[in-house]
Amino acid sequence: MRIATSDQTRRLDQVAILDRGIPSLRLMETAARAVAEEALKCLPEPRLAQAAVFCGPGNNGGDGLAAARLLYEAGVVVRVFLVGDRRKMTRDAQEMERKLINLNVKLENFTLSPDDEVWFQQCAVMIDAIFGIGLHSEVSKPAADAIALMNRCPAQVIAVDIPSGVEADSGRILGDAVNAVKTITFTYPKVGHYVSDGALCSGEVIPVPIGIPADLIEQEVWNTELTKPPYLPRRKRDTHKGDYGKVFLLAGSRGYTGAPAFAANAAVRSGSGLVFLMVPENIYAIEAVKCDEAMVMPLPDDNSAVLKQAEACSAVLLGPGLGSSSRSKDLTLLLTEKLSKPLVVDADGINILSLHIDSLDNRSGLTVLTPHDGEFARLNGGPVGENRLEPARQFAVRHGCFLVLKGYRTITACPDGACFINTTGNPGMAKGGSGDVLAGMIVSLLGQGLPPKEAVSAAVYLHGRAGDLSAEAFGEYGMIPSDLIRAIPTAILKPI
Repeated sequence: MRIATSDQTRRLDQVAILDRGIPSLRLMETAARAVAEEALKCLPEPRLAQAAVFCGPGNNGGDGLAAARLLYEAGVVVRVFLVGDRRKMTRDAQEMERKLINLNVKLENFTLSPDDEVWFQQCAVMIDAIFGIGLHSEVSKPAADAIALMNRCPAQVIAVDIPSGVEADSGRILGDAVNAVKTITFTYPKVGHYVSDGALCSGEVIPVPIGIPADLIEQEVWNTELTKPPYLPRRKRDTHKGDYGKVFLLAGSRGYTGAPAFAANAAVRSGSGLVFLMVPENIYAIEAVKCDEAMVMPLPDDNSAVLKQAEACSAVLLGPGLGSSSRSKDLTLLLTEKLSKPLVVDADGINILSLHIDSLDNRSGLTVLTPHDGEFARLNGGPVGENRLEPARQFAVRHGCFLVLKGYRTITACPDGACFINTTGNPGMAKGGSGDVLAGMIVSLLGQGLPPKEAVSAAVYLHGRAGDLSAEAFGEYGMIPSDLIRAIPTAILKPI
C-alpha cells in the first residue's frame, strides 16, 4: 500500500477541489461518515452510549463536527468540544457547526471541571479531531489538556487522519499525543502512522477513499510503501539445484559460532539450491556439526582464494559474527571493492565499512546493508534520530545501496529513493541471532535471481512473518532465532 506525505495529501485535496470542482464539503462528509461508522462499531448499543468529540478549528475539526452530527443522528449522546480559537475556524468547519446547531447540538468551548471529568469517564468512545497532518510544533494548552484527558479515560479513542500530537511525515511526538485504538485516515496512510512513536499511537490504521479522482492519484510520484505479502515464483517441474542459486557466506569467529549457522540455515530454508559457508579454521568443526544442508569449508590463508570462491556464486553474505580482526577487515574491504556479484553486508562487516565508506562508494555491484540503529549511526556519522525513514532513504541514495534499517517497523531504503515500511514482526524477535536469520534470507532470495527490490523487501516481510508465527507457537518470551528458521517455510506458504 502506498504511503502519502502531508504535502501529497494537501496537493491532492486542493487539485480535486480547485481544478476538478469537487465540493470540499462533499469530501468532508465522506471522511466524517467513515469516522462515524467506525465509532458506531465500538458501541453495541448506540442509544445508550456517550461520546465526546474534540475538534480543532481547522478542517480536521470540521471532519469531527460532521462525524458528531452523524453519531447524534444514530442516537448517541454526543458532546462536541472546540479545542482552540473559534476565530480561526475554517469555512467548512463553520458550515459543519451550523448543521450541528440545526440539531440543537452545541459546540462547547473545551474546559475541564469536576462535573465534566465525571461525564468524560463515562464515555464509551472519544473522537480526536483536534489537529491533523499539518502539525509541526509542540502541542500546547488547551490541546495538551484534551490529549491528556483522552489518554486517561477508559473510552476507545478514534483519531481522525492522524492522532493529535503526531507529526505526519516523521512519526515524532510533539510534546504529547493521543493513544488511539483506531486511526481513520484518508486516501492513503501517512508516514507517521508506521514509523517512530507515531506507530505506537495510531492503533489500527484504516485508510478510506474520500473521492479523490484516480487519475490524480496516479499522477503523483509515490516513493514510500508498506511491504506487501510476497508470493515467490512457482518452481518449474524440470529443474535442479543449480537453478536456485549458489550463495556464499563468509561469517563467524571464535566466540561467535551461532551467527554463521543461523544465516546459513536460513538461506537453505529460504530456497537456495546450494549454500557455501566459509568460516575460520578454529570454528570449522563446530559449524560443520551445526549445518547439515549447507556446505561448510575452512577459511584459506589466501584472500584471493576467498574472492574466487565468492565470485563463483550468485550472491554473497559477509559479516555475521565475523569479528574485527585485521583479517576480517582485509576480507571485508576486498569483497566490497572487488566482488561483482550481489553483496549483503551485516553486523561486523557493517562496522568495518563504517570506517571505510569510500570502499562502499567505489563498489560497482549491488550492495545491501542490514544495520540496526546503532550500526547505522556509525555508518551515517550520527544518531538516527526520531525520523528513521528519511535518513535511511538519503543514505541509500547517496551511497547507491539498499539499506535495511532493522528494528520496530524495519525500513528498506532503495538506491532509487523508494522505501518500504514493514509491518510484520514482534518484540520476541529482539534476541541475538534474529538479524543473522534475516541476512541469510536476503542473500538467499537475491541468489535465486529475484529482482533486488523484490528480494530484499520480501525477505524482510517473511522474516517478520516467521517471527509472528513463532510468537503464536511459543510466545514472545520463549521464542528463539531457531524458531524463526523453522517457521520460514510456513511464512512462505502462508504469507498473510
